[in-house]
Amino acid sequence: MENQISITAIMTAYMRAFHAAHGNPRIFNDFLAYDIIPEENRKMIEDGFAQAMSFDLPAMSELSPRQVTAVNTMMQFMGAANVLCRAQYTEEILEQAIKEGVQQYVILGAGLDTFAFRRPELLEEIRVFEVDHPLTQSFKRQRITQLGWEIPKSLRLVPVDFTRDSLMDSLRQASYQSNEVSLFSWLGVTVYLPRERIDETMLAIAGKSRPGSSIIFDYMDIMAFNRQQAAESVQANMRTVREVGEPMITGFDPTALGEELATLGWELQQNLSPEYIEQLYFQGRSDGYHASDHSHLARAIVK
Repeated sequence: MENQISITAIMTAYMRAFHAAHGNPRIFNDFLAYDIIPEENRKMIEDGFAQAMSFDLPAMSELSPRQVTAVNTMMQFMGAANVLCRAQYTEEILEQAIKEGVQQYVILGAGLDTFAFRRPELLEEIRVFEVDHPLTQSFKRQRITQLGWEIPKSLRLVPVDFTRDSLMDSLRQASYQSNEVSLFSWLGVTVYLPRERIDETMLAIAGKSRPGSSIIFDYMDIMAFNRQQAAESVQANMRTVREVGEPMITGFDPTALGEELATLGWELQQNLSPEYIEQLYFQGRSDGYHASDHSHLARAIVK
């Protein structure tokens, strides 16, 4: 990641785009995701799918039901269900939090997130900070310019290299107010970071955020890193991201998460297991999507 745009950021956007076009019913409707991915990146992904499935893919709007099913099967294997449900869960919580007085929304590891362009009505009530590696954010800025999108006045793009920069100092310089209630979203990130970096970040946020501020993050449980216990789909996904230079390295013990967060200034509010996530978002689906093995969703507040 030091010298290239995050491949997983592009793939995550593609998963959201494909589901917005073909999901029935939709778990999460990111109707701008397809636009924000440059054509050459979309073609690279679709060529990869076509090669794996041994047939050419037409334009996304022209896929046959058989082709949609085949792509869905591949993307479920790659963790698409987790991408979709964590996005829906976070925006559900955010909408309620705004009603309860949240004034700032901080998206850590924003990638090609389109929230600020999809939900203009919410940006009238909150300020949004997108935090990401400078290279990924530069890539996104270029794409926004190419599309002719106008960056909303309530949106701040905050480049942060976590190996050199202070997250909270960078946010403060971008007009983040530590005396206002905030919601932090940290999706698809913790599994790629060393545990000490995760703890440092959680401690820093808690130390410079108003009590009552909250964070939503997803994580892999520690069983995912045990070859005797991990689901085969998870092991395969780990191999894939390792091959593109973005290895998964860190998991949490769900039974110890509350105590561990408490030492960092947080109180655990929700800790959703794959079984519970299945009940929330995947009951009765016929497209093969199910909650991802070993993937959990957590919400905590600053004490």
